Amino acid sequence: MTYDIGSRDSRNQGLRERSARLVLLVLLAFGVTATTPGEIKNGFRLTNALVPAEQIHSGGPARDGIPAIDNPHFVPARDAGFLDPGDRVLGITYNGISKAYPVAILNYHEVVNDRFNGEPIVVSFCPLCGTGIAYLATAGGRRLEFGVSGLLYNSDMLFYDRQTGSLWSQIRRQAISGPMKGAKLQPVVMTHTRWQDWKQHNPDTLVLSTDTRHQRDYSSSPYAGYGATRELWFPVQAEDDYYHPKALVLGLELAGRFKAYPFSELEKAGGVVHDTFAGHQIVVRYDAVNKKAGVVDEAGRSLVSVTAYWFAWYTFHPGTAVFSAAN
Repeated sequence: MTYDIGSRDSRNQGLRERSARLVLLVLLAFGVTATTPGEIKNGFRLTNALVPAEQIHSGGPARDGIPAIDNPHFVPARDAGFLDPGDRVLGITYNGISKAYPVAILNYHEVVNDRFNGEPIVVSFCPLCGTGIAYLATAGGRRLEFGVSGLLYNSDMLFYDRQTGSLWSQIRRQAISGPMKGAKLQPVVMTHTRWQDWKQHNPDTLVLSTDTRHQRDYSSSPYAGYGATRELWFPVQAEDDYYHPKALVLGLELAGRFKAYPFSELEKAGGVVHDTFAGHQIVVRYDAVNKKAGVVDEAGRSLVSVTAYWFAWYTFHPGTAVFSAAN
């Protein structure tokens, strides 16, 4: 069953107003005044951005204060002793190569500029939204490399390309300002799962090494406990409380339409859902043990999807359809 979520503005208006007041108090406490659309934030000019400049917030670090990983170093699975079986990884198989990116490392870097048999791919992870998304690192006929801007839109990371200085929204998959404004990146199929599961299905996988050339304690998380609370650290433009804000969902875009498959609903449905969406027959599979979900089309081909916190998927897609296991 599918249902559509409405805006529920009246229900959430009070929460948004309280959040806005809290942000204002914090800004005033640090002597920061309100910004205007023409101002520069973290060195990025936001004039005529695709989203209102006042909705773009500093996450705290300066531009490149969170260092992207360039020229990443990988080790074979047998040498990845720093990973426990239950550790979360983002897995990609592309151009005949499988690679795993530990979330514990991505928490500190958010962007990895990588290559698969020479083809550039950028791997991104936003700890605040729980979203890992990889893209072909080409747009407008040029190869791009990316860094972390230190800015957020709807609590989601904005990264930037070093060639033009354009800002890109991770979940929108689109440049929202700069010379590349309006351009989109092509996403790559990615799996968000446990290390043991990825290694079992991809025994020849390479693993992003903790040898990142940066001094970080990858055994601890700066976001410990964040996923269990209802609290959002930064404002978002649309909210819905039907599910816990940090409940995990599988988000799918087909033919310009959007649908969320909450993990809780997939589990109620037995883990395998045959669905019709945007004129396509699809199968969504959920693995409760490894907390992973994926989707294939009628020919069995994997489709691009994203695992996200409910609040993050909803705020970018307030008109989303939502799968329900209820009859």
